Amino acid sequence: MLTFSSLPLSPALLQALEGLGHTEMTPVQAQGLPAILAGRDLIAQAPTGSGKTVAFGLGLLQRLDPAHVRPQALVLCPTRELADQVAKAIRRLAIAIPNLKVLLLTGGVALGPQLASLRKDSHVIVGTPGRVQEMLRKKVLHLTHVRTLVLDEADRMLDMGFEEPIREIVGKTPKQRQTLLFSATYPEEIRTIGRDLMRDPLEVTVAAHAEQPAVEQVFFEVELARKPAALAALLQEYRPESSVVFCNTRRDVDDLAESLGKAGITALALHGDIDQRDRDEVLVRFANRSCSVLVASDVAARGLDIKELGAVINYELPPDPDIYLHRIGRTARAGRGGLALSLVTPREMPRALALETRQGTPLRWLQPKALAGKGNDSLQAAMVTLRLDAGRTDKMRPGDILGALTGDAGLPADAVGKIDVFATRAYVAIRRDHAGKALTRLREGKIKGRNVRVARI
Repeated sequence: MLTFSSLPLSPALLQALEGLGHTEMTPVQAQGLPAILAGRDLIAQAPTGSGKTVAFGLGLLQRLDPAHVRPQALVLCPTRELADQVAKAIRRLAIAIPNLKVLLLTGGVALGPQLASLRKDSHVIVGTPGRVQEMLRKKVLHLTHVRTLVLDEADRMLDMGFEEPIREIVGKTPKQRQTLLFSATYPEEIRTIGRDLMRDPLEVTVAAHAEQPAVEQVFFEVELARKPAALAALLQEYRPESSVVFCNTRRDVDDLAESLGKAGITALALHGDIDQRDRDEVLVRFANRSCSVLVASDVAARGLDIKELGAVINYELPPDPDIYLHRIGRTARAGRGGLALSLVTPREMPRALALETRQGTPLRWLQPKALAGKGNDSLQAAMVTLRLDAGRTDKMRPGDILGALTGDAGLPADAVGKIDVFATRAYVAIRRDHAGKALTRLREGKIKGRNVRVARI
């Protein structure tokens, strides 16, 4: 394997990579980074988890002039969650570059703070097309100094109808910029936008199987009316600690999450119609293990940084085999294998056959077992989340919350799980059998000498 030290990277970037424990390059990095560092445009087809963020992050940081405080790099992402994840990754890579500023511009949050941040200027802008377009039209964002433009998850941005905003944004950048396009799939629309916006791009393809450990794939043929019960039975049989269930429409996401809840399974819905605060809470609850099943659409799930995911379940097969491979890759991260279960109705059988042709191996089919019982408490999440109406602006820290719970509230330390502190609120996961006591004691007591409103969500 090639190492990062073999590349002409700045000492600051090599120092950051060493601190992050990155030594050997992934295939997409090994194939793409030399061209990126040489200034070439690049189209890379690579699955989630392949290391593409590090690839383009190193490339755009290498080209920056830290002394010139103007937007020199722009990264466009389809969703707020992916944009936030990318911004954090770039900040980690830039940790040894003094005073480098990364600004996040996404919808679903107030304009005021972002406008205030824009007045101070930044080196790197990471955002969603709609909000970046809005800032350009307000003439508060200027891209005349951009050296590197990155289109991340470009296929999803086109699926979400962002082609017109992307073309408008690109038109505000210099023609001599470097353009890097990353996509999990490579439909004709991507080829078209590549031809229109890029100059002689190098094309790199990294197959999903080259990046991921083996995923156990099991398919179940079921009638449409039996799908909800069959899904509940599979969750009861396999008992993944956490799982993402994919649906093809927002309505199915909502209906299925409600159906699982009635079956005694802690499930939450995630799709594009959910507002930002609710999306944040859903992701917090899934990450802290107070929600065991996340029912999601493909677009909403893009960019989720999900670690140790027990299973991916296709409630419906997607129309494109590449999307299927992208989905199941989420359950095989950090060198571990994974589990992918798919429910297939007779009408979806052509999609299953297309997938079999794409993979070149026969699919494994089993009969779903009957649901053993309804409302099985053992399928409920182990943790419960409490929301505190105080956050960083109130100088609230995780240690303050942990101290209140293990001190005045008298909870054992192992009853307290993950603590997340946002600007104006905080969340703490509590073991289910201690949740009632924790809620009562926090409501009756004080944190940092003040009363804080606490609710169970």
